[in-house]
Amino acid sequence: MNADKQATRYANIIFIKELACNDEQLFPFPIYRELREKTPVRFDEERGSWDVFRYEDVHRILKDPATFSSRRGLEVRGETLLTMDQPKHTHMRNLVNKAFTPKAINDLAPRITSITNELLDLVIKNGKMDVVHDLATPLPVIVIAELLGVPSKDRMLFKDWSDTMVKGVEGNSEEAFAQMVAERDKAEKELAEYFLTILNERRNKPEDDLVSALLVAEIDGEKLQEQEILRFCILLLVAGNETTTNLITNAIRIMTEQPAIQDQVRQHPEFVKTTVEETLRYYPPIVAIGRIATQDVEIGGQLIREGQQVVSWVGSANRDPEKFEKPDTFLPDRKPNPHMGFGFGIHFCLGAPLARLEAQIALEIMLSRFSDMQLAKAPLTPIPSPFVFGVKTYPITFTART
Repeated sequence: MNADKQATRYANIIFIKELACNDEQLFPFPIYRELREKTPVRFDEERGSWDVFRYEDVHRILKDPATFSSRRGLEVRGETLLTMDQPKHTHMRNLVNKAFTPKAINDLAPRITSITNELLDLVIKNGKMDVVHDLATPLPVIVIAELLGVPSKDRMLFKDWSDTMVKGVEGNSEEAFAQMVAERDKAEKELAEYFLTILNERRNKPEDDLVSALLVAEIDGEKLQEQEILRFCILLLVAGNETTTNLITNAIRIMTEQPAIQDQVRQHPEFVKTTVEETLRYYPPIVAIGRIATQDVEIGGQLIREGQQVVSWVGSANRDPEKFEKPDTFLPDRKPNPHMGFGFGIHFCLGAPLARLEAQIALEIMLSRFSDMQLAKAPLTPIPSPFVFGVKTYPITFTART
């Protein structure tokens, strides 16, 4: 099978016919519940893929990279931290972590606060805004662009590339898959060329940004290779932007669907952090994670053969009543909350601290500056990606607080 067919094969891996219309994509959780109860581990003949829906089974898969590999047959497209197995993954992650420490992320809090206030200043007099367009998209784009040393004039280019890299397919034909792969390849090539220019500039003149730090990061005298840095920058852009955008939007969506939560969190600011965690459980930005079995293995009484694709439905696992009390109820102060909204195991999201920080600051400021946030009357359109849970726009009205 050639590279394009491998890629299109994976692109189709987590399209399931049960989520066929917009309404189901906007709120897939009843379908997840039905599948979790009736067929917790099932094989989809049409897709040639296993689907896993229970928390215990998903947790087992994600914590066992030796049996369930992240490579998924796509190494021909270049490895990233998402697709590496041990021991290379640990070595690479340790290198990257030296330039992506929790302290470095926490030091961004004042700048994130400033950006959030600047963005809200632009809409507060209107009494309305599109959460996606006016805040949830530009905030992470600006933060990551500044981290990587990207000029402000190129930020929207970044967002366009990011959207293309995670876009799903329109339809279920080989032609649609081929078009999607071609668009992704073009975006990835343009991104690589863009970052290569920045890398060359930073080699000659280092600055206080992540690219300069990655260029000098060492463990046991070994530096990152150029292609590894390029792939990491692309991964950070795509995963960081999309995940944070949907996390912020989904949190506001919950607060407008259930207005009492707005008041509860506003009255108890200490709930902001747990509200972000509960959003990651209740409306996770990523609902499915793909793996491939490296050997014959039994999950939930089903025999999965070596080489078969396995999709872990995190969106279902996060609502498993065997793990969570009142799983379909949003509890802003839920503790403990062992959700898998950022994955689990060695591939736990590297950018999770940054996404959490941005979401916490965004919610704190919106709740302090706005009251009575409501969804404006407009049809919602889901993001056309089978593994991403989010909407293209989320218009709200509000009252400015003095």
